[in-house]
Amino acid sequence: MELPPSSKYIARRDEPVSDAERDSLTKRLADEFEQGRMTHDDYSRALDTLYDATTLGELVPVVEAVPDAGASVPAIVGESTGRPGELAPIRSGALPPVALGGAILGAVLVLLLLLAILI
Repeated sequence: MELPPSSKYIARRDEPVSDAERDSLTKRLADEFEQGRMTHDDYSRALDTLYDATTLGELVPVVEAVPDAGASVPAIVGESTGRPGELAPIRSGALPPVALGGAILGAVLVLLLLLAILI
């Protein structure tokens, strides 16, 4: 699988490889090998490349060998319960106090501005 230009391994290819990145890819490679989707020789070569790499760009061949490695969903993105194109319901509780406080603050500032102009 060829990585898109927006992949961190392409876009930030000169950044150093973190220990967390190395650990994550090691686990993914081990899973691929355990599931029989990777030969022992390919697994060995990928691990050698992984541990020899100093930058993210050097990991491109390893990431391309592991189908799901570049496609993991960021933690900030949640699973939706609605249908595609359907708007999520408004969450109750958080917005009304904030909106009410903003309205009151805005009114007070307008009154102060009017008083400053008149005086």
